[in-house]
Amino acid sequence: MLRTVGILSGLGIYFAVVVGICIFLGNLADEYFQIGYYGKLAGIIMGFPIAIYSTYRQLKSLHLND
Repeated sequence: MLRTVGILSGLGIYFAVVVGICIFLGNLADEYFQIGYYGKLAGIIMGFPIAIYSTYRQLKSLHLND
């Protein structure tokens, strides 16, 4: 029970960190390739599916181990 509460309480923070890292990497690509805001946009577009998929995997493993 406590493990479940711990994982569920950290999901929002985990989601924000994953998307934030992707946006940061997109910003680095913007600066390196001088492509305007397209790197950040790519970071957002790639960050959300990555975060959703990893959150799904965490929840699925949580359900199977109970």
